[in-house]
Amino acid sequence: MFLSRIPFKHIKLFAFQRQILIQHSSILVRNSLVTNDFKNYEQTRGVKNFAHRKKGPQPIYAVFYQALLIIVMYGCLLDWNWVKESKLVTNIRNKFPSVDAASALAENKKKSKKNDDNDSEQEVQENKHEEKGKKRDRPGFRDRKIIEYENRIRAYSTPDKIFRYFATLKVYNEQGDSEIFMTPEDFLRSLTPGVKQPEDALHVPGCKLDIEVQTADANKTVLTPNKESIFYKLGASGLIGFSEYMFLLTILSASKRHFEIAFRMFDLNGDGNVDYEEFDKVQTIIRSQTSVGMRHRDHSNTGSIYKFLGSALSTYFFGPNLDRKLTIEKFLEFQRQLQTEILTLEFQRKKPNAEGFIREVDFADLLLTYAGLSEKKHVKMLKRVKKIFKNSRGISLDDYLLFFHFLNDINDVDTALTFYHIAGASIDQATLKHVAKTVAHLDLSDHVIDVVFTLFDENLDGQLSNREFVAVMKERLHRGLEKPKDTGFVKLMDSVWKCARLKKPVLLDV
Repeated sequence: MFLSRIPFKHIKLFAFQRQILIQHSSILVRNSLVTNDFKNYEQTRGVKNFAHRKKGPQPIYAVFYQALLIIVMYGCLLDWNWVKESKLVTNIRNKFPSVDAASALAENKKKSKKNDDNDSEQEVQENKHEEKGKKRDRPGFRDRKIIEYENRIRAYSTPDKIFRYFATLKVYNEQGDSEIFMTPEDFLRSLTPGVKQPEDALHVPGCKLDIEVQTADANKTVLTPNKESIFYKLGASGLIGFSEYMFLLTILSASKRHFEIAFRMFDLNGDGNVDYEEFDKVQTIIRSQTSVGMRHRDHSNTGSIYKFLGSALSTYFFGPNLDRKLTIEKFLEFQRQLQTEILTLEFQRKKPNAEGFIREVDFADLLLTYAGLSEKKHVKMLKRVKKIFKNSRGISLDDYLLFFHFLNDINDVDTALTFYHIAGASIDQATLKHVAKTVAHLDLSDHVIDVVFTLFDENLDGQLSNREFVAVMKERLHRGLEKPKDTGFVKLMDSVWKCARLKKPVLLDV
């Protein structure tokens, strides 16, 4: 009865709305079921794996693999030297001490050789004391990073930055103006890689200054006890300014032969002597050919301006009125005295004993200072010397200076050793001693030659590997000053640009 009263079009509308309502409700119910359990489903698309499927459990090997990757990643970021020096690791080592293999071998030797009991115990104790001393002297992580930074400064920085970094003295005049100076120890430290600048020289940012004195006090400062030192010819107190610093680097960078040729080229009178102006041209040309001189630029804001020679050195060479002439013999004697003075400072740095001898391993370390070898190879060579020369008498200062004066003729020595090598003759200790006496006119001691052969004889067959020996000795002679003061990138790009500009190969250029 009720439906009969409703028009047909309204009945049709109600049915359509009911159908839409049922569809919407089914969609909502289905979506709620999916959203309530969506974590257990993942959408996969592929030829063999296509559908909404339940995720399976992750394989156990995948978990271990991911954990291993995380451990390796964080292990690469850790500083293991800091971990070894931490208190936690130290406490663990104290609770669980490791067995010393050397002491165990020493005990076995004591049992087998009863007559050498006291000697073996003494050797073990000395080794333990040496190991303790090494651990104390071994630089920490912070010191190693500072030393690496200072080595990069020595290798790649400009001379004015090196001078301002390693100088430790600031002198004020009466007007209140200041000037930076080096001591002889500062000069040697600026040349020697691996030697750390003192911590107390950090007063002024950008310039490490240890002492600030007035001009009158600077003249009274005693830098070296020997008044005959070559550094006192630079000034009243032996201080090294920037001009003297550049002059000394030029002398150490160039060989004796270069100065002899330059003196003859600029000797207009032909008498073998040069005056003040001629010597200025000589040292300017030689300085421009060295790697140190090519890197120098005058900086007026820092006071690093090259002013040729100081008043004291000019007076020493050319007299008070600068009217005398400088002979090549006098200049080469000055160069020899400078090298001797620096070698003596290096020798004293190794702390000789009461008799004036240093250990053979210290002498070997001085030979390898400027070699640029890897740390692993450096340690291996020193261990070989230390093992053989354990209780020897050592190296005296005279033997040390005599050997380094022998290095002044290293080019002629290289030629002589090459002749021996081409002829098929073995280079033994007698051969090297004969070459030193014939070429350099020096009589080297047998002990020094024995140490040198032990250092460079890798297989201990008594034969010298002359290539490595000559290469290391050349770097030692010039103290690494001939190395280019850049990474080589600029030269590489310059060579690429020159090759790109060539229209045809050089071999076909007629």
